[in-house]
Amino acid sequence: MESVRTQVVIIGAGPAGLLLGHLLELEGVDTVIVETRSLDYVQQRVRAGVIEYGIANFLEASGVGTRMRAEGLVHHGIEFRLDGASHRIALSDLYDGRAITVYGQQEIVKDLIAARLTSGAPLFFDATVTAVVGHSTERPTVTVRTSDGDREVSGDYVIGCDGSHGVASASVPTGVLRRYERVYPFSWLGILAEAPPAAEELIYCRHPQGFALYSMRSPTLSRLYLGVRPDEVLDAWSDERIWDELTTRLASDQSASITQGPIIERGITPMRSVVVAPMRYGRLVLAGDAAHIVPPTGAKGLNLAISDVTVLAEALIDSYRSGNRSGLAEYSRTCLRRVWRAEHFSYWMTTMLHQLGEDPFDNQLQLSQLRYIVSSEAAARTLAENYVGLPLGHRAVAAD
Repeated sequence: MESVRTQVVIIGAGPAGLLLGHLLELEGVDTVIVETRSLDYVQQRVRAGVIEYGIANFLEASGVGTRMRAEGLVHHGIEFRLDGASHRIALSDLYDGRAITVYGQQEIVKDLIAARLTSGAPLFFDATVTAVVGHSTERPTVTVRTSDGDREVSGDYVIGCDGSHGVASASVPTGVLRRYERVYPFSWLGILAEAPPAAEELIYCRHPQGFALYSMRSPTLSRLYLGVRPDEVLDAWSDERIWDELTTRLASDQSASITQGPIIERGITPMRSVVVAPMRYGRLVLAGDAAHIVPPTGAKGLNLAISDVTVLAEALIDSYRSGNRSGLAEYSRTCLRRVWRAEHFSYWMTTMLHQLGEDPFDNQLQLSQLRYIVSSEAAARTLAENYVGLPLGHRAVAAD
């Protein structure tokens, strides 16, 4: 079996793993990134698309935000639709002129892969991690199966950026990590359509028939979602049924009808919240979805992953430069402050915009909360501050 030695082994070539590798390579720290999926799959999978103000600035400052700035859609507000009426939340007016950027996660991945290939740093696709051992030793090791045979990749640290079902977190002995979880009684049916956006900003809708979200990925692609039952079957939803339901739920006497077009991707995503703590075991460190999941209602998943990486990169670089490992020791605590804030905001948005059950009392409480948001500047300001830009992880604790 071929053996490879490096300083940091990164499992997963999503935004978290690729950005961490990029930041470390900029500072001369050697890394190897292994990804179980193919290059084409990783570059094409459509996920999040809303980037916070501070995260967008960080990507640009890190040298991987040029295309995001050129092609991303800057939004200064979002729209809520309730009782058939439209209500705009002026995010920039409410939060110091700051705005969000809509730019697909797969596009960030493409930019990061391009930077990685330019640097020549090792990046392996179709590489299945079969084991992670030696978490508490000075040289933890990852066993990787590829078409060319098995490899053992050892490093000073192993970073798990391979998602909630990945091998990194599963390799930790039972009982070491605590798992906090909440499963919601609905899922999202999401589509990507070749249809020019009919609105300039994202639309969140609470309708008696269920939740709907209108978003976009580019001037020619729209991304839309419907709240559905958790046991919903995708095959039961024809194109016509999807568009009819979206049209009904998003109807408003103040806005034009939604633009329809060919559906090029569809899927059903269960809604859940997960936090794994601590986010480190020995020399195995978790980041992004390997450590936490948020329902997409609050648009925090991608932003949390990048925030984790800003903390972790700074801690690892400090350790290699000066031998100071205090940042690594505090990594989990630092990140979890932002994680739990984002979890609460995502839970709040989710429970406000979805019917959780048949209890009419709960239903009226939710409606009251949403009406308060669209009618009170103070309430809208709270939403804007959380939606547009929580402090990056390494700044959140210092600001307390």
